[in-house]
Amino acid sequence: FAELHAAVAGLPVASSRVLPGLVLRRDFAAYCPSGGELRAVLVTEPLRPALSAPGGEFVVGSEGQYRASLRWLTRRTEALMRRLRSSNVKLLLSSVKQEEVVMYHAKLYGISVVECLSSEEVALICEITGVSPFAPFGDDAYGEIADTAVATFCQPLLLGSKRCAHIGFTSVCAFQPHCLILCGPVDGVNEQHAAALQGAFTMLQQLFKTVDQ
Repeated sequence: FAELHAAVAGLPVASSRVLPGLVLRRDFAAYCPSGGELRAVLVTEPLRPALSAPGGEFVVGSEGQYRASLRWLTRRTEALMRRLRSSNVKLLLSSVKQEEVVMYHAKLYGISVVECLSSEEVALICEITGVSPFAPFGDDAYGEIADTAVATFCQPLLLGSKRCAHIGFTSVCAFQPHCLILCGPVDGVNEQHAAALQGAFTMLQQLFKTVDQ
């Protein structure tokens, strides 16, 4: 329920509504408008490779060697972003903040980016779409990216004064995600309404569970 509702203070209760898809309560780090269905990739690690593996040590003998290593990282990052583009990926959903070189090439290649997703949001997107997080530097680092989700729309949404990312996914299960937008004059009213609705949904779940049995 926490990932499927958003509260907006300062608006009348009558402005509350139900929206299809997910409302991620953060703005796009990069937004490139794209019409129709688009492919999306979920990542949980930086797309700019590190100079050394976790727990390892990177040793350079000169400033020139260090600069050459940085150029290699930039070229590899650009190659990965080109791979996303060639796989028709137009939306990147990331649980971590990506570096500037990633954002530069995302904008260059027309890929929208949403960063800093919570673990709960990542789990929900995986459940809805059936995809797993993409491993950018796995064994198959050059082929087409097959494990992608289909987004039916991807657009900014203004809730009060806060900009959010509104995304609709093609669900692989019976669950069709919708997001409840709760409006009220103050935060306290929204919290009361959210608690009441969550209690009502819990009661309905228990009721249908009993009927099924």
